[in-house]
Amino acid sequence: MSVDELEVKVDKTRLPMHIAIIMDGNGRWAEQRRMPRAEGHRIGVTRVDEIVTSCRKLGVNALTLYSFSLENWSRPSDEVSTLMGILKKYLIKELGRMLKENIRFNTIGNVEDLPGFAREVILDAKQKTKDNTGMTLTLALSYGSRDEIVRAARQLVKDVENKLVRAEEIDEDKFASYLDTKALPPPDLLIRTSGELRISNFLLWQIAYTELYFTDKLWPEFTSADLMEAIISYQSRERRYGKTRAQVSGETG
Repeated sequence: MSVDELEVKVDKTRLPMHIAIIMDGNGRWAEQRRMPRAEGHRIGVTRVDEIVTSCRKLGVNALTLYSFSLENWSRPSDEVSTLMGILKKYLIKELGRMLKENIRFNTIGNVEDLPGFAREVILDAKQKTKDNTGMTLTLALSYGSRDEIVRAARQLVKDVENKLVRAEEIDEDKFASYLDTKALPPPDLLIRTSGELRISNFLLWQIAYTELYFTDKLWPEFTSADLMEAIISYQSRERRYGKTRAQVSGETG
């Protein structure tokens, strides 16, 4: 089916308000074509453009992309340098569109780990789009979910020690307010490309009740049509949050 045909099948009244994507397979896509891995990352950026545009057009409130994990620092230094350069070019290129389309730019992770030239464009994009009220585009950079949870726990302990928080006040909502994602709702839909069936240390706290969607498509092959298929699959599911089907039916009937 074409993108337009699939879009007609999407129920705009039941969209996932927050979509998270593990964009996997850039390197493999390039290697399969006997290209440098860097070429896969460059093509992958064009897919980011396409998916951001589609989500904004549909009316998705938040899109979070797993762009660079803490573990990715162990890759060859030339590949890491290429990725940082691509990030800089992407943000410079897309800033105008984010302003025009009312997109707020956000990051999660240890951004201070990134080289100075990357941090500068990130700060600039955040500052210039901070008042935008449309879709929030979040890039997870130097991010690992276990690290995020540990950082949150450490800060919470400090605040308890400094009597800013009482131990009996700590519940799930309070803990979540210490996470990098405190300004975002939990994802409704998590998509992973490349055929891998794992979460890879991404948003472990946040995806407790998220619907998961796996596709064999490598990220450079993932198109707006594939996004529509993922959303249609999401809309075919019944989200019960621990309740019985009868309870959910009674609430919606």
